[in-house]
Amino acid sequence: MIDAMDEAAGLSPDDALFAARRFRPEFVRGAEECRLSVLHPANDQGLAPNLRVALARRMAALNADPVLMAEYDVELAQLGPMEQLLALARGETDLNEPLATIARHVDLITLTPKKAEASHIALLAQAGLNNPQIVALSELIAFVNFQTRVATGLRLMRSA
Repeated sequence: MIDAMDEAAGLSPDDALFAARRFRPEFVRGAEECRLSVLHPANDQGLAPNLRVALARRMAALNADPVLMAEYDVELAQLGPMEQLLALARGETDLNEPLATIARHVDLITLTPKKAEASHIALLAQAGLNNPQIVALSELIAFVNFQTRVATGLRLMRSA
């Protein structure tokens, strides 16, 4: 079965790298379960799936990953986002609150994680996010940045 990481890396069942990933099926399964839990959780904590996918698309763009950008564009279109979420996904910064604060945080963690400080979490709280939402946002940021790096690595291995 092809998972989202295979799709992002352009792998098919006839690729040796596809088979190599299956040597550790718990990693393949775990990555897919994590993807589903951060993008479409049973309890979204008030961070709707269309917001989550818009943020994932934004991070894919920040990571210069056109494959994931296209995948998230398709997924976002299926969720019927409003214009503010489309602007968020496109990387725009002139957004209403709390989206503007969320976007700044996502950009910071994606581009310069070493600069992140506790005060940045406080800004999220000041913008109206509660602790479960901040945790959910952190999980989403971690996963999408992980996904872009793994997909890039797999693509490089495939092209070697």
